[in-house]
Amino acid sequence: MPGVATPGAMSTYTYTSRPRAPPCRLRYRDSLAQQPDEPLPFGNIMYDRRVVRGNTYALHPELQRGQAIDEHAQKLQETKKRAAAKKRAQEQLRPRTPEPVEGRKHVDVQTELYLEEIADRIIEADMECQTDAFLDKPPTPLFIPAKTGQDVATQIEEGELFDFDLEVKPMLEVLVGKTIEQALLEVMEEEELADLRATQYAYEELRNVELAEVQRLEEQERRHREEKERRKQQQWEVMHKHKETSQKIAARAFSQRYLSTCSPPCSTASRTGATSLIPLKEILSSDSFHG
Repeated sequence: MPGVATPGAMSTYTYTSRPRAPPCRLRYRDSLAQQPDEPLPFGNIMYDRRVVRGNTYALHPELQRGQAIDEHAQKLQETKKRAAAKKRAQEQLRPRTPEPVEGRKHVDVQTELYLEEIADRIIEADMECQTDAFLDKPPTPLFIPAKTGQDVATQIEEGELFDFDLEVKPMLEVLVGKTIEQALLEVMEEEELADLRATQYAYEELRNVELAEVQRLEEQERRHREEKERRKQQQWEVMHKHKETSQKIAARAFSQRYLSTCSPPCSTASRTGATSLIPLKEILSSDSFHG
């Protein structure tokens, strides 16, 4: 529209379009404004195959820009679509505020205790400042301490401070004395070690002699024990034979005395062997033997 001047004595301003009130914009995005068939924007770089992960030295094939996402990302996108569609259906089924009558409109009203100014765009202001360019730092100079005091010089003639031969004599005496002392200690230590080895050798010889004597005594004791056992065995055999002989003699005397009481025909028959011998068990169990 062409500019129109305001009525009055002075022209205050001009305008190219008729002034109008700004439209009422919602504070939050309406989920119904998005079409159900419109794909959701891909914003998770963890499922973007163009992002290289893992070893950066390994060779990764370069993916084309229009390459399709993998199966997992497709499933995730389908799940999000189903959830959004379900949410939109619930929003549509929920009872809403009735439409305003003709000539009126609904306006968002704050019901909080403290009112807050609602602004669609934050007021911004541009400010700037100018700084000087940074200059290169000069090299740090070497640290040289400040000189203090006064310089004084003196002259020393030869032989004024000390006599080398006279001053070095005590030091040489100490060094030589310590060297001789250390040598004597080493010699004494070697002699002591030699004495210890000789004593150890003599002790080992004495121990070997004593061991040999102990072995000899043990062997002698063993022979005495074996001889004693053999003598006891012989004595037991002699006594056993003597006992058997005594028993035989007693049995012979008893049989002679017993046969002398029998009748002559019985004895004659027993000598000739005409009759059978009576078993010893029957003879011992008979009354004549006990009588």
